[in-house]
Amino acid sequence: MTICNTKIVRMRMKTKILTTCFCLFLAGKASAQWTVIDPSNIAQSIVNTSKNVAHTSTTATHMVKNFQETVKIYEQGKKYYDALKSVNNLVKDARKVQQTILMVGDITDIYMNSFQKMMRDENFTVEELSAIAFGYTKLLEESNDVLTELKNVVNITTLSMTDKERMDVVERCHSKMKRYRNLVSYYTNKNISVSYLRAKKKNDLDRVMGLYGSANERYW
Repeated sequence: MTICNTKIVRMRMKTKILTTCFCLFLAGKASAQWTVIDPSNIAQSIVNTSKNVAHTSTTATHMVKNFQETVKIYEQGKKYYDALKSVNNLVKDARKVQQTILMVGDITDIYMNSFQKMMRDENFTVEELSAIAFGYTKLLEESNDVLTELKNVVNITTLSMTDKERMDVVERCHSKMKRYRNLVSYYTNKNISVSYLRAKKKNDLDRVMGLYGSANERYW
């Protein structure tokens, strides 16, 4: 086997390992078929339905109804993220890919769980909730752009990139995603702090603390 062919084989093997993190095969309940799950499609679907929450919700009832559609997609996607968490014994390269994808799951978890509580919070108006949903949607959309960048480099099967160049992109995507996850946590805390301040003025802190939990109880 020539040196060139050896490089191609090695590249394809590495690509196959990395792609495992992107396309888990999950058995469908309705049939015996196996379905390929793409995490970037999950995130984009949540972004699309979230835009309805942000832009078309004119009443609290309408907002809840729109958000329920987002929750449905989130619950479907959560099965993928839970399955991905159970994948062990990955090589270092694939582990970074796995961690980056799981951070999108973390971002989605924070958005879904926090916004559901915010919709039950009397300290926010419908207009304010729409603005908050828009912020979450924008952050998720930008984090999905990072995921798409990662997917593109993982799926490259030619010699157009060296192993080092590929891993540099994986590392960069991992760092970007970590910043987005931290930013979503910060964004969540800042919005909740508005409710705390309003509740304090109304001597209603117990209700808000019961809704969101104390700083030690919150996972974000």
